[in-house]
Amino acid sequence: MLKNIKVSKYLAYLFLIIVSAIWVVPVIFGITTSFRSQTEVVNEGFRMLPVNWIVENYVSILENTSTAPILQWIWNSIFIATTHTLLVIVVISITGYGYSRMNFKGRDLLFFTLLGISFFPNVVNLIPSYKIIDVLGWVNTPWAMIIPGLAGMGNIFLVRQFMKGIPKELDESARIDGASDFVIFSKIILPLIKPILIVCGLFSFVGSWNDFLWPVIVYTDVQKMPVTAGLLLLQDVYGNYRMIGQLMGSAILAIIPTLLLFFFAQKYFVSAINLNSGIKG
Repeated sequence: MLKNIKVSKYLAYLFLIIVSAIWVVPVIFGITTSFRSQTEVVNEGFRMLPVNWIVENYVSILENTSTAPILQWIWNSIFIATTHTLLVIVVISITGYGYSRMNFKGRDLLFFTLLGISFFPNVVNLIPSYKIIDVLGWVNTPWAMIIPGLAGMGNIFLVRQFMKGIPKELDESARIDGASDFVIFSKIILPLIKPILIVCGLFSFVGSWNDFLWPVIVYTDVQKMPVTAGLLLLQDVYGNYRMIGQLMGSAILAIIPTLLLFFFAQKYFVSAINLNSGIKG
């Protein structure tokens, strides 16, 4: 029995090592490629470490502020993703409170109907969504990416389930003392659901940062693009893959903010495992 457990444990470790290698090796190769010259990329083929380390690729990237302003794109993405995330937290916390703590006719039917609709692929909404953005005059503005998706049903579902783990006796005690729904939400519920809000906020930030198809559709102004749309533009700016080192360098610069975010906030992802980690009665 113990032997079987050890074998299973080793197999699990082996599986995790293989999966990690599949993810890590391309990232390391991308980083090292950003320090190669184009001649070395063509002549050496696949080689994990460069023969000659150079920084000219990054110098060229940072000096190009007209056709490929990578730093401006990164700043645009930071502003869009941060604003979107803050608004998401506000919307899903209030909506989750309504669906979990307030009683109104058709509450559950409405919730599960919207949850079911959310399973449709986002691509079916591209044309009507673009039409709405165009009518509002938000094309080539940050609002085109900030506003859509604020009330994501996936995040609302997580918040709703987390709130269900908080005893309603807390609400009732507060009501006896004369507290309103706003006071109950802001003073009692909100502090208790902070872990799940942080998790949803992290997911929202990364989702907004990595969004690719939508920004390509709603942005045509080079200076206003987020970094994902800008990276697509680099294919032509740098000669349709004839400047691999600069393409890789731009991609590496683009992932640094999200890597830093995960590094400093990774402990909060543990909260996503237990959706009912609120106070138990």
